[in-house]
Amino acid sequence: MLRWRFSPFDELTPLEVHDLYQARAAVFVLEQKCAFQDVDGADPSCWHLLGLGGGRAAGHDPIHAYSRLVPPGLKFPEPSIGRVLTTEPARGSGAGRALMGESIRRAESLWPGQPIRIGAQQYLETFYGSFGFTTISAPYDEDGIQHVQMLRPAGGAR
Repeated sequence: MLRWRFSPFDELTPLEVHDLYQARAAVFVLEQKCAFQDVDGADPSCWHLLGLGGGRAAGHDPIHAYSRLVPPGLKFPEPSIGRVLTTEPARGSGAGRALMGESIRRAESLWPGQPIRIGAQQYLETFYGSFGFTTISAPYDEDGIQHVQMLRPAGGAR
């Protein structure tokens, strides 16, 4: 069972910032072998959703799931959800589905009545489609991985 921590960047602790960058590097850079500028300057303007669990030390739970909620106008005209990941220990546990549901719920709360856009890795198109996202672009290469733009209408079906 994940415990959710949702915060703007400037309210994260230094350890939480360390852990979210560590999780993002582990998944995107090491596992997916994707060399890209992860620290892109957007984090300070975003909200961060950390799915925590299975403490490795007293009072400190590692990140098992993570997403970044980007305000409208920063990356796209609409609010967006990005940097979506589950770490290796959480895979197959339903953490990814729980993360996406929680991310959508939080985005709708922050920006009610607005559609949500994602730049999805193409192989996850069906997964995101199950949350009401529809593909709105042809596939394109982003950092060596095929992606598609997807949009979830305001109040879209889950």
